[in-house]
Amino acid sequence: MTLPLTGERTVPGIAEENYWFRRHEVAYLDLLGHCTDAVVLEAGCGEGYGAQLIRRAARRVIALDYDELTAAHVAGKYPSLDVLRGNLASLPIAGSSVDVVANLQVIEHLWDQEGFLAECFRVLRPGGRLIVTTPNRLTFSPGLDKPLNPFHTRELAPSELNDLLVEAGFTVELLAGLRHGPRLESLLDGEIIERQVEVAVSGEPWPAELLAAVESVTCADFEITTRDLDTSLDLVSVAVRP
Repeated sequence: MTLPLTGERTVPGIAEENYWFRRHEVAYLDLLGHCTDAVVLEAGCGEGYGAQLIRRAARRVIALDYDELTAAHVAGKYPSLDVLRGNLASLPIAGSSVDVVANLQVIEHLWDQEGFLAECFRVLRPGGRLIVTTPNRLTFSPGLDKPLNPFHTRELAPSELNDLLVEAGFTVELLAGLRHGPRLESLLDGEIIERQVEVAVSGEPWPAELLAAVESVTCADFEITTRDLDTSLDLVSVAVRP
């Protein structure tokens, strides 16, 4: 089963999507150490490639998504995952039953972020970890009152994400930012994002130079660091349930 492209869901194997796919993939790979021999719930698994990456390290991965077609796709393509369909506002998981909740590039889509974090706290065992990545509001929708991306309901700045996690009862273990590495800083004069947006808005065919640049992107072209969070592209956080 092939998932339809929505304009927001990132899927592997599409040349024009490769920049965004690698930008998301690097966060999964960076956080695998927190999932070693763990029972992991990926809340909002999308296409399922991230849950499958987590499965390399985890003892068990529960891949949860609300969309029926998506859940069926994940179950068919990634048989080593345990797939559930359910609402993130009311996780269909018993309390204190998982070691890690992974929520990558999802919280910005939720209307009730506080309620979702309360559910994460409930299903995690004491000492369990919540992993969240999300676009940095300060660079993703700079100067705007509402998100630029029509699929997003509420984007967060670094301090806002930190405050949400603390208010939900978590101890923030890591708050970092994902950024372009040196090659991406110079590729296409540093305008690889802007050039992709221009093509998407115009509806014109992809210029060969842009497509080649996007196809060339690898995980090594990004870095995750705690320096200068306000200028980072995405936020990366790890929080512990006491």
